[in-house]
Amino acid sequence: MAMGMEAQVTILDKKHERLAALDLQFGGQLNTIFSTVDALETYIPQADLVVGAVLVPGAAAPKLITRDFVRRMRPGSCIVDIAIDQGGCAETSRPTTHAKPTYVEEGVVHYCVTNMPGAVPRTSAAALNNATLPFVLAIAGKGAKRAMMDDPHLLAGLNVHKGRITFDAVARDLGYDYRPAKEALAA
Repeated sequence: MAMGMEAQVTILDKKHERLAALDLQFGGQLNTIFSTVDALETYIPQADLVVGAVLVPGAAAPKLITRDFVRRMRPGSCIVDIAIDQGGCAETSRPTTHAKPTYVEEGVVHYCVTNMPGAVPRTSAAALNNATLPFVLAIAGKGAKRAMMDDPHLLAGLNVHKGRITFDAVARDLGYDYRPAKEALAA
């Protein structure tokens, strides 16, 4: 959307494959950069808008945007921290609500609304239903255990089985023993 409004857009990511796919799709309209500390230090302070969309499944988002980076941004620029539901990816981020969505920190407007899809409940519910319905049908048709054993994506969603943590990042963050999901289901 930003490119359609003739904005200069830069994407920083750690996945080479994703950057290559974006390059192929958008060509010279989009600037793709491999995400490093140096790249963040270069691009964040010069941005008018930073969208932090960091996700580490089962763990808190790393604080990639330091207070120093924010302090060096132009006054009135904006951070939208989509990772706020996992703690946020900026040191200056704190959860906000739809009723009071923004605050200013270091001269930068922050939008850190938790549950952002809640602003469009019908649309987000329809999208969630479309994404999850195939898994629901598989579980209903095969039973949970067989469905997970047949589908690695469904298996990857298992966090606890018979009281055992089956998601490594969750076990590590909570200090519990980890048991691989396939192993837990086979027992």
